[in-house]
Amino acid sequence: MNVRAIEKAFTILFSLENGLSTDKESAKRHLTDVKQMFADQEEAEARLKKENPLIYEFYDLGMPDAPGDLAFGTSITYPGKIGDEYFMTKGHFHGILETAEVYFCFQGQGIMMMENPEGEWDFQCLAPGKAVYVPKRFAHRSINTGDTPFCTFFCFRADAGHDYKTIETKGFRKIVVDKNGEPTVVDNPRMVACGSCRLVRRIEKML
Repeated sequence: MNVRAIEKAFTILFSLENGLSTDKESAKRHLTDVKQMFADQEEAEARLKKENPLIYEFYDLGMPDAPGDLAFGTSITYPGKIGDEYFMTKGHFHGILETAEVYFCFQGQGIMMMENPEGEWDFQCLAPGKAVYVPKRFAHRSINTGDTPFCTFFCFRADAGHDYKTIETKGFRKIVVDKNGEPTVVDNPRMVACGSCRLVRRIEKML
């Protein structure tokens, strides 16, 4: 495999207000791109007949996939819901499963949903100034539970790659919905019940 190497330092500007950059073009994901991820497919189809909203965007800087290099960028998930389920990213494992990742929230509020192939799952609430460490082997998804864009900065080993196909095929075990105005974690109704699933830790209170 041919890999490129970073031969000198460089900078890129990301706005602390909205996470966007004027130096690079972001990758954008509209409802048509992630429709199959939402639990309420009828509502998703009905929404698409009216509009195709931008759900999230992120920056893929095309970093070399060489050992020792780092991939980084910002992810911006916009506010909104399909039915009672909050807007979210598609989510992914890493191609090299034994890969951790760090996300730092600098605008908005949301949840990082995580699960591993063994059936363990977890979530962490994020707000400006708070960072989350996503352990190796855990798929992860950003979920906007607020009324403004949920902006994070991420960093992981550049050669790890992304595995979106697994999530596209099976989804996440848990989703986050609005219940009486509060974000609530519930079972994904589109998944077969998994008796081996267990929460890594107990959450007493959400944002």
